Amino acid sequence: MSYKILPQQRTAAKKLGVTIKPSAVKGKKIAVFKGDKKIADIGAIGYGDYWTYYQGDKFLAREKRRAYQGRHDGEQNRIGSPGYYAWYILW
Repeated sequence: MSYKILPQQRTAAKKLGVTIKPSAVKGKKIAVFKGDKKIADIGAIGYGDYWTYYQGDKFLAREKRRAYQGRHDGEQNRIGSPGYYAWYILW
């Protein structure tokens, strides 16, 4: 079963100038494309992300986001890296 991409994630990708599709890579959620070129696969199947948590419990989603951003601080500055896209699309 592939990951269901949410409208908020598509909006975030558009702001970054990329498009997203469900990933064909085993164990990954989202494939990120710039034009026709795939540039990253992000998110591990089996782990939550902000928007998945947000659908259930908004408080829990904020706590999970804070924890993720604490663990991955700095990745948002490496433009074009998988961590960059995960930070802004998934979290």
